[in-house]
Amino acid sequence: MVSVVLEVTGSLVAWLFLYTCFCYWNKHRSYEWSCRLVTLLHGVIVTCLSGYVALLDGPWPLTHAGSSNTSLQIHVLSLTLGYFIFDLGWCLYFQTEGVLMLFHHTLSICGMIMVLGLGKSATEVNAVVFVSEITNPLLQTRWFLREMGCYHTFLGEVVDFFFVFLFLVLRIGVGALILYAMVTSLDPSWLLKAGGLAMYIVSLGFMVEICRFVRRKMMKKYNSWRSLRSKNAPVKTNGHLTAH
Repeated sequence: MVSVVLEVTGSLVAWLFLYTCFCYWNKHRSYEWSCRLVTLLHGVIVTCLSGYVALLDGPWPLTHAGSSNTSLQIHVLSLTLGYFIFDLGWCLYFQTEGVLMLFHHTLSICGMIMVLGLGKSATEVNAVVFVSEITNPLLQTRWFLREMGCYHTFLGEVVDFFFVFLFLVLRIGVGALILYAMVTSLDPSWLLKAGGLAMYIVSLGFMVEICRFVRRKMMKKYNSWRSLRSKNAPVKTNGHLTAH
């Protein structure tokens, strides 16, 4: 247990150091720019590591919920826990996020602490980290595109599409399968099951926000299309068509 505490502490220090370096290298940028660079890097690294653990190294989360933690799972969750502690502290200090995101971070931290403390159930929690973090690099890319004035481009459309697609398929769809496997298994703690259910409800809250975003975007595109069509339509004068 002492080694896990040291590992999490080392992870927290490493993310803080990286954030400090980004702030130093990007003095002309905001603090949020540097924080989101850390978030982007964490998302890429943890997605690869948690994906490898869940899909290749094993055990399979849909059939081995509640199994004992492996050393690689402990390393990945320790790395992730250190980041979430850093990011929650940053969000609270700068007050940039709403209640839903703060609740998400708090649940994530409590869940990982519980799993590392109990010595089991890292299998399903690691899988949740994978389906949750896989969309994070895209989310950060959207923000950077906006900041650089490149969001309303083809690249911005591609990023938005894959963000929404992966969120709905993996975080909502596959996340429901992971939650079902965890709840129906006898091995995981009932408190962890409750936490998993709460995390999924938070994901549904994010989904509602994303659906509203998609609706606004589609309505904007539709209105732009109608406006363009009305401008290009021929005008009738005394029953006859006249060219523009």
